[in-house]
Amino acid sequence: MPVIQKEQLILHPRPSSIVAALYTLRDLETDVTILHGPPGCSFKHARLLEEDGMRVVTSSLDESGFVFGGMDTLVEVLEKVIERFNPKRIGIVGTCASMIIGEELHEAVTRVQPDVPVIEVEVHAGYRDNTKGVIIALESALSAGIIDEAEFQRQKSLLKEATMVEKRHGAASKDYLEPSRGDLKYKVAERIIQLLKEGKSGINIMNAKKETAYMFVDINAAVVQAAEKLGVGSNIVNMANLDENLGLPKTRRDARNINEDLKGMGIEIHHIIGGLDEYPVAGNNVNNLIAEKYPDFDFAVITGVPHALPMDNIKDMELFSVTNGPRQVAPLKDMGHNHVVVEIDLHPRTLGVNHIVESETGATIREMVKHV
Repeated sequence: MPVIQKEQLILHPRPSSIVAALYTLRDLETDVTILHGPPGCSFKHARLLEEDGMRVVTSSLDESGFVFGGMDTLVEVLEKVIERFNPKRIGIVGTCASMIIGEELHEAVTRVQPDVPVIEVEVHAGYRDNTKGVIIALESALSAGIIDEAEFQRQKSLLKEATMVEKRHGAASKDYLEPSRGDLKYKVAERIIQLLKEGKSGINIMNAKKETAYMFVDINAAVVQAAEKLGVGSNIVNMANLDENLGLPKTRRDARNINEDLKGMGIEIHHIIGGLDEYPVAGNNVNNLIAEKYPDFDFAVITGVPHALPMDNIKDMELFSVTNGPRQVAPLKDMGHNHVVVEIDLHPRTLGVNHIVESETGATIREMVKHV
């Protein structure tokens, strides 16, 4: 009889499938999304997403709705959304409460019969992997004809690998990860500048997840600027997952915006390693490039999702990694990353923007190199 291996119990809080579905609807350029559940469900992210151009409203399911159902209210909210906002695309997302009591989101759509596409996402937060919320949203988008089968399969493959990245070296790699602010930014900046002064060669890698790239790339830009100020710009090779032709609509637009900003700064990306949604697999491209072209480089600066990069060809370099996850510090140190910096509040600061946002780490590098 086969032995069924029990999945590891994770004690620290992890991202929600409901929130993941909301961000996916945002990437699909949904105008208004209705959260069918209590008024406080996913409040923080619902508010933040409005900064990014997607309205989020709620059916405000209460104790009475828990017992008697909330379909009539959902129908009413859907009608009001159509009347007030005149949306071209609508999302309806379930919550733990509405899914537990068996609400059928499609019933509301059938009763109202909107003349615009509606993406129905029957999801709760009880999935161990938050990527499940993305997959459910994409399945509904496929059914509504908003994406094609090829893009759905591409996204599904990326999400599978994203889940494995987290299980190998990320938030799901241990039963409990102690949060940390990482190394002091001025100490890390000081060391990078010292290596540049010594004429060392460095690989400057951005492997960021979607809109977080607006700030992560600022750190890579600061490294280039510091190198140029010190007269060693040619010692730096830049890699970034900024392919403008891959991903959902917003993802492609973000890549275009960042590329334009970098061009305006006079910064060249020598190697495009994938799209902004390809952070789980772009590290393989980096690994191959280093083996082929840059095996003898001295250090690497890696921003975004550093733990998605294989260690094979960077393990002998001095590694500087920048993440926005306080619980990601320990796993990165365990992997062999020498210096790990955390950019707190990076994600909220990159919502609703269309230009590069200065980071604390980038600002520190720029300020310290002035005095060299």
